Amino acid sequence: MDQTLIISIAAFLGMMAFVGAVIFVFKDFSSSKAEDRLAVITGKKKTADETASLLKDEIVKGGITSVSDRVALFFEKFGNLKLLLEQAEAPFKADTFLLMTGVAAGLGFALAWFTNAPVPFCPVAALATGGLPFMWLLFCRNRRFKKFAQQLPDALELVGRALRSGHSLASGLSVVVQEMPPPIATEFAMAYEEQNLGIPIDEALKSMLKRMPNLDLKFFVTAVVIQRQAGGDLAEILDKIGHIIRQRFKIMGQVQALTGEGRISGVVLMALPIALFFAVYYLNPDYVMLLFTDELGRKMIAGGIVLQVLGALWIKKIINIKI
Repeated sequence: MDQTLIISIAAFLGMMAFVGAVIFVFKDFSSSKAEDRLAVITGKKKTADETASLLKDEIVKGGITSVSDRVALFFEKFGNLKLLLEQAEAPFKADTFLLMTGVAAGLGFALAWFTNAPVPFCPVAALATGGLPFMWLLFCRNRRFKKFAQQLPDALELVGRALRSGHSLASGLSVVVQEMPPPIATEFAMAYEEQNLGIPIDEALKSMLKRMPNLDLKFFVTAVVIQRQAGGDLAEILDKIGHIIRQRFKIMGQVQALTGEGRISGVVLMALPIALFFAVYYLNPDYVMLLFTDELGRKMIAGGIVLQVLGALWIKKIINIKI
């Protein structure tokens, strides 16, 4: 395969990996308006001035001394990397993850260099391999979120049954820890241990909500906060929340079935230009290489990539129906 073609493909993949890594790091994981309103109710959301004040106090008090703490603080303020690592249940800290990313980028650069690849290809290879850890981290995070969401209705039912049996809310959390598998058992165990150490149970639940920004979990935390302030039958509320969650899952399944054609169409439309490019390149390489050797051809490729990305985002917006 021609080196120009290899460089062009690698440049595209590297740029996509870089953009994805930037989005993963700097994305705000509590995004929807409904979630923001619930965050205000539960007291989770802070203003920018409050956050800056807390960071300033922490630095003044001398609580941030190690390199690991400084790295974690930087990304907690600017990129939520520490939170992302917790959500993905990664077995390492922020500085270790950054070291892994740097090593991966260095290996990609070295591999391109020692294989006598063109010089412009080396930084592209570094970007592509450096973005792989972020891809893996986001994959683990999303997989854990989905499993947690599927387990949440059963967990709320267990808590409701424990409350009806005369147990406290903390005992209900303990039942979930004992009876259910991870990841929900892990998160409820952390909340249970926090309240055992003297932290109010609503604050412990807010901490769990920060780690697992699930809208249904916010309903549960909001119900607990309101019940502790105004009273009420929490067991009945939890049963209703569990019923609502199951109905949402049912509707989501129907939506997935109805939008299946749109998703398949999107995949075909995104893959067709790439497949056609390689097919024509296999049949007549000189004809395709005009796109790389001619100035107009390079502009056409750039325009095609931009239109492909815009089309993918547009299709995703159409088929992504929030319930």
